[in-house]
Amino acid sequence: MPSDVTPNPFIEPIAFGQRMQVLRTRRGMSRTVLAGLVGKSPSWVKQVEGGQLQMPKLPMVLRIAEALRVRDLAELMGDQSVPTALFAGPGHARLPQVRAAIDAYPFTADVEAPPAAHLEARLVRAWKARHSSPNHREVVGALLPELIRDAQLGVRQSETAAERRSGQALLSQTYSLCQFFIAYQPDSSLLWRVVERGMVAALESEDPHTLGVAAWLAAQAHRDSGPANFDAADAVTLETIRYLESLLPEAGDDVLAIAGALQFEAGYTAARRGDTGSAWGYWDVARAMAERLPGDYYHPVTSFSRAVMGAHAVTVAVELHAGGESVRQAAVADAATIPSRPRRARHRIEEARGYQLDGQPEVALAALEKAFEAAPETMRYNGYARRILLEEAESKSPSQRRRASELAVRVGMLAA
Repeated sequence: MPSDVTPNPFIEPIAFGQRMQVLRTRRGMSRTVLAGLVGKSPSWVKQVEGGQLQMPKLPMVLRIAEALRVRDLAELMGDQSVPTALFAGPGHARLPQVRAAIDAYPFTADVEAPPAAHLEARLVRAWKARHSSPNHREVVGALLPELIRDAQLGVRQSETAAERRSGQALLSQTYSLCQFFIAYQPDSSLLWRVVERGMVAALESEDPHTLGVAAWLAAQAHRDSGPANFDAADAVTLETIRYLESLLPEAGDDVLAIAGALQFEAGYTAARRGDTGSAWGYWDVARAMAERLPGDYYHPVTSFSRAVMGAHAVTVAVELHAGGESVRQAAVADAATIPSRPRRARHRIEEARGYQLDGQPEVALAALEKAFEAAPETMRYNGYARRILLEEAESKSPSQRRRASELAVRVGMLAA
């Protein structure tokens, strides 16, 4: 093997520091960036990687795992006997049925596709069910197999170019719903198949709103894959924004909202990079676009609205690791105005991250309890929530340990 090939950190038992270095290098992350993300100096990172310092305690290990987007704690710690998923949640019971529907393609001509209007109405109901249900993956997972089959049939049985474009739009929207179900489950290859199929169908549809939604989801998939893919996230986001700009003067609310959501996604990626000016600049543009929407408007997929901009501000501050600003933004954001239960739970988790950054672990745990009340499944599959609970379960404070452990049991991370 050539000497310059990056070693696989999982073949032979190697030290924690070596694993950290390999995972950092694979992410394309410098020691300086990692040090900033975990609140240490570059020399400390170098000493840990070089073996001059021993493996840090669990709270710091979890911070490193978050910064490196490690999906299983065993990848970093080297103990394969007790795998602990972080950014990949558990596999949902309905995942095999959804996977089978995605991987199949209906060639049979003896099954008639439902009318496009009927399929569109079912998709509208499915999105509403997702936003209103505390266990949204269970609800969506039950609906997806038939939706996928019927959307595929609709495209295949189209008789005119217009029908085919309409069918592709509905198929892309179905794949968008799939991505929400599959995200943070342990099947990244399935996720990427859905992302790519959704983009292809959106392009075939020639529908601006459908294209915007597919791009919004593709950007998230790229960004969540780590720093090495931030440029890809920006490429799809900014190219789609440029495409939509000429349509905005006469656009309806949905197109304006997806354009605003994409502006925020660009800011989100900038915040992940640590680019404070760009992050807040894109947030400002997104907020201005939200102000052009009716006060009660709420985008059916992205949740973009006037109400969600406060939650977006908390996310930007947290991703910039600005604890004080995160808490300030959390104080003015009104979670009660976010009608979507999973989006409201996600906001509470972002609040928890901010409070923990600001050294307020008790308030962070209270925010996580509110997240669990809003949508238990969002808690169960969110890597940040899992990391905070694991960290606080090791707290020196007995009350914090008990509170975190009890919530971890309810989430399903620890046995009762």
